[in-house]
Amino acid sequence: MKPYIRIIRIPYEEPHSLNLIIEASNGNQKLKLEYYSNATDLVDIAKSLITFPRSESDDYLYELGSENIKDNFAHYLRFRVFTINPLGHCAIQLRINNNNESPFGECCDFCIEAEPAQVNRLGELFHKFSELKTETLEWSLDD
Repeated sequence: MKPYIRIIRIPYEEPHSLNLIIEASNGNQKLKLEYYSNATDLVDIAKSLITFPRSESDDYLYELGSENIKDNFAHYLRFRVFTINPLGHCAIQLRINNNNESPFGECCDFCIEAEPAQVNRLGELFHKFSELKTETLEWSLDD
C-alpha cells in the first residue's frame, strides 16, 4: 500500500456544511473517519498548503473536535503539516480518535513524509475540492 489521502464528499447541507469521509494511509497504517465541517475549512486548508512552507519551521494545524472526554465531542481529527528539517522537507500528520472507551475505542496516528511541491499540490487539490464540483479529492505522493 502506498501513502495517500482521499476525501469523499457526501451531499449534505451545502454550501455551508459538509459531510466528509477522510481515508488515508502512510503505507503501513490506514485510517478512516466520517465527519462534518464548514465549507470554509477547505478553503483555509488550501490557502495554507499551496504556499507551504513559508519558513524552515512552518507548521500548519487543522483540528476538529477534541480528545478530551470532558469536551464531549463525538470524534477528533488532526491534520497537521510541518517541516522536518531546515531544507524544507515536510510531513503530514493525521490523527483520528472516535472518543469511545474500550472495547469500542479507535485511535490512529501517523505521518506521511512529503516534499514541499507534493504538499503544494495537495493544497491545489483542496482548492479545487472547495468549489464543491467534485465528490472526491485524491492525493498521493506519485501523482
